[in-house]
Amino acid sequence: MVVPTEHALNEAIQVAPLVLSDDVKRHKIETRLARLRFSAATVKKIQDVFMSEMNKGIHQQPSSLQMENTYVPEFLDGTEEGLYLALDLGGTNFRVLLLELLHGTPIREEVKKYHISSDLRVGSGIRLFDYLAECVSDFVISQGLQDVELPLGFTFSFPIIQHSLDIGVLVTWTKTFNCPDVVNEDAVKLLHEALDRRGDTKVKVVAILNDTTGTLVQGSTLDHNTAIGLILGTGSNACFLERADRVEHWETERHGEREVIIDIEWGAFGDNGVLDFIKTDYDRENDANSLIVNSFTFEKYISGKYLGEIVRVVLAKLTKEGLLFIGDHTPGSLLVPGNLTSDLVSDIEQDSVDGGDSSTKEILMKFGIVPDEEDVKIVQYVCEVVSNRAALLVSICLAALLKRINKKSVTIAVDGSLYKHHPRLETWIKRYIPLLAPDHEFKMIHAEDGSGKGAALIAAIAQRLQKRLD
Repeated sequence: MVVPTEHALNEAIQVAPLVLSDDVKRHKIETRLARLRFSAATVKKIQDVFMSEMNKGIHQQPSSLQMENTYVPEFLDGTEEGLYLALDLGGTNFRVLLLELLHGTPIREEVKKYHISSDLRVGSGIRLFDYLAECVSDFVISQGLQDVELPLGFTFSFPIIQHSLDIGVLVTWTKTFNCPDVVNEDAVKLLHEALDRRGDTKVKVVAILNDTTGTLVQGSTLDHNTAIGLILGTGSNACFLERADRVEHWETERHGEREVIIDIEWGAFGDNGVLDFIKTDYDRENDANSLIVNSFTFEKYISGKYLGEIVRVVLAKLTKEGLLFIGDHTPGSLLVPGNLTSDLVSDIEQDSVDGGDSSTKEILMKFGIVPDEEDVKIVQYVCEVVSNRAALLVSICLAALLKRINKKSVTIAVDGSLYKHHPRLETWIKRYIPLLAPDHEFKMIHAEDGSGKGAALIAAIAQRLQKRLD
């Protein structure tokens, strides 16, 4: 395949120009948003920096990318049979799932959701894990399986350092959790101890993982070429199949593994300043409005938790400069941080796809704004520029992964609310990757519920690996 010239790449990655009756106003707005649009040279620099950070991370040198060894060295091989559990913990609600496999294929799935009250999410870790164990027991007993040995895959969607497939030490809590006595402790050990205190089931935790790893494994059951897992939802992360001989962090005994899943933890890409050359004043304000400032740098450019806020910051800035919602069109509550969510950006983007304006007007009117025709065009343009930047950043990193994996054909398994509901992200990503990794064939598939089903599948893989060693 012919590598696109810099000019061709520049042409391909630009959004449609803003069309307004006032050329001076249009020029001012395009100028204000110019740094949110990348040149081909900037795109190349971002990809070079990402590759450099990956190399440093895999060789255990200082890097913003954790490149964590998950110790998952292979996929299902078709021999897995029986019952497997998953515990999916990542937010205020969590799930316990039972998966029955026959010849490595799921034939039955049972699931139950549980709620974690706010008082359990802070304070004593023992109380939290006792509650998790109580819910696991409740589920297992309700299935009449209290006397059956059940391997469990534990999806623990918080930053951990893995010392083996079944040892994961918490680095820091995120979201709404803060149980200080769990930090620097092994989450698997804490869950095991809580289950042992109850003593009413035969559940054994055999693997700890995050939802990205589960998504890759779940994707592999749909397409055997799957080698990348991507979450693009409220947060974002990716993992990939790495050559085992490249991985220096390997604390357990090696058994001739050829590949292993590496959890990149790319939400933190740039936390060390290596991406500051693309950071705009809008990004700085978005960061300042966030819960944990100066962290999750990359995630704040691309994920559902922050995309709407970046758009809101831009719109507020244009309003203050007299370029938007002029006269009687008061900006109302749009100036309040957090009020414009990413699902609303997706709805506005759908208008752009359809060539309409009904959703855009309806959303603005909810904020007390009566927009004129040019206001609508400007709001749609801002949503497109911010969304397109996110798609391009994701594409740059996925293209870098395709080059690193360097296989004839790679399938990317994707899950996440933003990817599913934003009307253009998938289209853009599929357009940009071939320009950024022209010699690498790929396809993208939806692999839903990697955090649940994927965790149960990894429990099955873990049990098979252990039997091989026994």
